[in-house]
Amino acid sequence: MRKPLVITAAAAVAAAAAYFVYSSAGRDGATAQRAVLEPGAPLTAVQLPPDLSDTAKIGKRAFDAVCAECHGDNAAGRNGMGPPLVHKIYEPSHHGDAAFLLAVRNGVRAHHWKFGNMPAQQGLTDADVKGITRYVRELQQTNGIK
Repeated sequence: MRKPLVITAAAAVAAAAAYFVYSSAGRDGATAQRAVLEPGAPLTAVQLPPDLSDTAKIGKRAFDAVCAECHGDNAAGRNGMGPPLVHKIYEPSHHGDAAFLLAVRNGVRAHHWKFGNMPAQQGLTDADVKGITRYVRELQQTNGIK
């Protein structure tokens, strides 16, 4: 006699949960989910530091001019275009600062993500890359990546 009651209660809870998920997704969730799936949409939310160092400010200008096209505003990534650099994969212990310079100089064969290979980038000096790296590191630190 208890088994039918338990099954009925479980079904009611499942139905209520499904209703809650689908009804709230219809308001904000569905719009947010569609935005994430659109080509070029940011792949992660990035919290900005309250202030950037002078080197990072210069790096941001270079990043915006050259890197943001694929890696997105504030290194948040772009759906279908390039990965977020504000991501644990790019923390200093896994991809040191030299990796950024090598990526710019030589390009990168795709190995962590399925965005394709990154070509070498022209027109950036070593000082530009140093600034870009500082900018990305300060974004990472603000977002808990150390």
